[in-house]
Amino acid sequence: MNKGLVSGTLAFFSGFSAVALFGITVLKVEPILKLNLIESSWLVAIPLVTGAFLRIPFSLLVNKLGKWVLFIQLFIGLIGLIGIIFTLIDISTLPNSYDLLLLFGAIAGTGISTFSSGITYVSYFYPQRKQGTALGIFAGLGNTAPGIFTAILPLALAKLGLIYSYIAWAIFLGLTIILFVILSPCPSYLKYLKEIKREDKIKELLNVEGLDIIPLSSLKESIEESIKNLRVWALVLMYWTSFGGFEALTEWLPTYWKEFIHISPIEAGILTGVLYSLLTALIRVLGGWWSDIFSGERVTVISFLIMIIGSLTFVLAYSFLIAVIAEIIMALGMGIANGAIFKLVPKYANRAISGASGLVGGLGSAGGLLIPPIMGYIASMSNFSLAFTVFLFLGAISLFLSLKLLKIDRVREA
Repeated sequence: MNKGLVSGTLAFFSGFSAVALFGITVLKVEPILKLNLIESSWLVAIPLVTGAFLRIPFSLLVNKLGKWVLFIQLFIGLIGLIGIIFTLIDISTLPNSYDLLLLFGAIAGTGISTFSSGITYVSYFYPQRKQGTALGIFAGLGNTAPGIFTAILPLALAKLGLIYSYIAWAIFLGLTIILFVILSPCPSYLKYLKEIKREDKIKELLNVEGLDIIPLSSLKESIEESIKNLRVWALVLMYWTSFGGFEALTEWLPTYWKEFIHISPIEAGILTGVLYSLLTALIRVLGGWWSDIFSGERVTVISFLIMIIGSLTFVLAYSFLIAVIAEIIMALGMGIANGAIFKLVPKYANRAISGASGLVGGLGSAGGLLIPPIMGYIASMSNFSLAFTVFLFLGAISLFLSLKLLKIDRVREA
C-alpha cells in the first residue's frame, strides 16, 4: 500500500479521535462548573466548529507545503490537548476555566480538520481511476476513530480517570505525529514543482508514473475555480446530508436510544459508537471502491435511495428491533454516499482538488452542527421518530442532485 495513503490515513485517524473525548468531558465538568444546556452544547460543539471550517484554508496549503500541513494541524491539536489537561487539573480553582476549555477545545479541534488536507495529500499519489478506492480507504479507516475511541473510552476512564485519559491520548497523538513525519513521502507533483517548475515537463513525468492530477499552482485560482464550479456545490450539499448527517446522528442517537427506546446508556453507546459509527466508516471504503467500478454518480443515486428508506424506517420505528434495522440501513446509505462523493471531487475539480476538497469537506461537515438542533425542535414539538423526517427531506434533495449529476455525466460520455 502506498506510503502516502498509509501516513495520511494515520494522521486523519489520530486527529479525528478528538471527537470521542469531548462529550465525556462535558458530562464530567458540567456539575463542577454548573453549566447550563447552552454552555454544555457549546463545549461539545466547539472542536467540531474549528474542525469543520479550518478544513478549507489547510486544504489549500497542501499545494505549497505538502505533508507539513498535516503535521502543523496535528501539532496544533496536541497543544490544545495539553491546554485542556492543565485546565482540568485546576478546574475547581481557575476563575475562567470554562472559557479556557472552550479555547483549548477549539485549538484541539484543529486535528479534526486533517480530513480535507489529507484528501488533497492522498489524491496526489493516485490516478483518477483509483481515486475512489484510495480516498475511500483514507476516509473510511480514518472515520473509525470516534467509534473505536468511544468503545474503549469507558475502560480508560474507569482505569485512569478523565485527566490521565487525556494524558494517554496526548501521548498517542505525539507518537502519531513522530510516526507520520517518518513515514510520509512528498507527492511527486510537489517534488517536480520544486525541481523543474515547467508544467508541461511535470505533466510528462507524472504520466510516466501513471498519475494525472496536476493542480493549479495558485491557491487563489484553486479556491476561485472551485467556487465557480456548480458541480462542486452540488457535492457540498450532498456531503452536508451524508457526512453532516453522520456526525449529527452520532450526537443524536444516544439520546434517541435512551429516551425513546428506553435502553441503558451503555447499550445506547454501543449501538451508536460501535454499530452505527464503525459500520458507516467501514462501508465508506466499499462506497469508494464501487465508485471506481460503477461510477460515483450511479453509486450516489443508490446510496441516497438507501438513506431515504432508512429515514422512513426510523419514522415508523416504535420497537427496538425496527430501530436497529433503521440504524443499519442509515449507516449503509450514509457510508456509501460519503465514499462516492469524494470519488467525484477529483473528477469534477481535477486542477483544484485542494479548493474543492476544502469546500466539500468543510462546508459539508457543517451539517453536523445544524441538523441536531433542527431534529431537537421537531422532537420537542412532536416525538423522536418524526425528527427523522429531516433526513427524508435532505435525502430527497441529495437524490435529485445525484440524478442531475448522473444525467450530466451521461451527456458528456455520449
